[in-house]
Amino acid sequence: MQVETRIREKLNEAFSPVELKILNDSQKHAGHAAMQGAANTGETHFSITIVSERFAGRPRVERHRMVYEVLAEELAGPVHALAVAAQTPDEQGNGR
Repeated sequence: MQVETRIREKLNEAFSPVELKILNDSQKHAGHAAMQGAANTGETHFSITIVSERFAGRPRVERHRMVYEVLAEELAGPVHALAVAAQTPDEQGNGR
């Protein structure tokens, strides 16, 4: 199974997001050490935007920790970098 597909499935299951965008940024990092070698799948750098009620009342750092916990297996293996924007539906579009 592709890394992006696993990420999508895990985040959907854990957060039931009203919006989930996953952008594979790996091609922007072609010269980085993580992109070298046979183990490189071309799926090492991602940006995620996730909007879920599960983030309500939680500070940004805690929201990121929640996402990292769900994706611990991917972060320990194929994923080298993960940028996260986690919002509630009320915050969406307010720039928070």
